[in-house]
Amino acid sequence: MELIEDLNQIKAPFKNAVITIGNFDGVHKGHQALLNQVIEKGTRIGGTCIAMTFEPHPLRALGLSSPPLITRRDQKIELIESSGIDVLLCLPFDKAFAQISAQEFIEDILVKKIGMKTIIIGPDYTFGKNRIGNIALLKSKEKEFGYETIVPDWIKDVETGTERISSTKIRNLVMDGHVDRAKHYLGRYYQIRGKVIKGRERGGSQLGCPTANIKLHDELCPKFGVYAVTVETIHGNFNGVANIGYSPTFGDGMFTIEVHILDFKEDIYDSRIRVNMVERLRDEIKFSNIEQLSNQIKKDIQKAKEILK
Repeated sequence: MELIEDLNQIKAPFKNAVITIGNFDGVHKGHQALLNQVIEKGTRIGGTCIAMTFEPHPLRALGLSSPPLITRRDQKIELIESSGIDVLLCLPFDKAFAQISAQEFIEDILVKKIGMKTIIIGPDYTFGKNRIGNIALLKSKEKEFGYETIVPDWIKDVETGTERISSTKIRNLVMDGHVDRAKHYLGRYYQIRGKVIKGRERGGSQLGCPTANIKLHDELCPKFGVYAVTVETIHGNFNGVANIGYSPTFGDGMFTIEVHILDFKEDIYDSRIRVNMVERLRDEIKFSNIEQLSNQIKKDIQKAKEILK
């Protein structure tokens, strides 16, 4: 996949460009369906399959409140690349870009710069200064500029069968600890990423359960508690148990994400790991002593093994 981060990198329009545009936060099943339709259409017409997204999120660029991101830039790029898209335009969004009119966006950027022949977007897509551009405007310009607008139906919520899959739904599930349900919408486990750092250093010495402590890279943090997880490390992939929160038994008020990796003895300090959140096991609990906590951890590990087997 070719990654383009500045429109000036485009020296000539792409051949028969088929494009979809969006924030793609989460790159969930709804987004995946759009990307797949771009690839199917592009393949049929011998065209270039393109996705366009923006950094930072337009709301942030305009100084407005925005929710925590499900996928930060690096993971979003990886996921879009894995879909089979030919070109990803990951463009900087700022106040100047926000002033581009809807007409200019269609004519100067999509048609002349990119060479758009087909655009495939969701029914609620808006664009241009003051978000005046919409599906109706795109369709009204088709004959003038020689392109086609395709607006697929929403991909339905697997639980209700009626509501559409949305980033908001997934975000709320993760924040409520329902990571197992979020998987149905993402098409994969929700993943947190981070660098392994020094923590309390009590896991191995006091609990007999060494942990990798993560400096969280992602914005969306699952509900505090204990989770069955799988862990991707530089040494391979392993099962594990993660605790997210303040570990109230220690009473030091330190927020941590601690991951005990099963059957693992490698030194991974300063390396980055990826933790796939499989299922929430329980809330955080304040125990009277270290022995009670240690016994509970053993039970958590056993339960995680049963879930992950």
